[in-house]
Amino acid sequence: MLAGMTRDEFMNTLEAGAPPDSLSPALTALWHDRKGDWDRAHTLCQQMEEPAGSRIHAYLHREEGDIGNAQYWYSRAGAGMPDGTLEQEWDYLVDEVLAGRL
Repeated sequence: MLAGMTRDEFMNTLEAGAPPDSLSPALTALWHDRKGDWDRAHTLCQQMEEPAGSRIHAYLHREEGDIGNAQYWYSRAGAGMPDGTLEQEWDYLVDEVLAGRL
């Protein structure tokens, strides 16, 4: 887990008006996406060089409906486009980042 943060602790941060400074860039991007700020989440992903940036970037373009662009970013992340819902993918990404696997 990232700095010992649990999923419940991360979900509780969504009640605040701004993300905690202690969140990683990947969790901050997911935080902004969940709060409805796609543009901020996208900007953060563009600044990330680690694999999580490409993977979250892919999710964001899938969410946007730009499937061609999403497929490009999934490919860069070494992942296929998931069959599940966007909600399931967001949950998966949060869990993977918190566990340090992404």
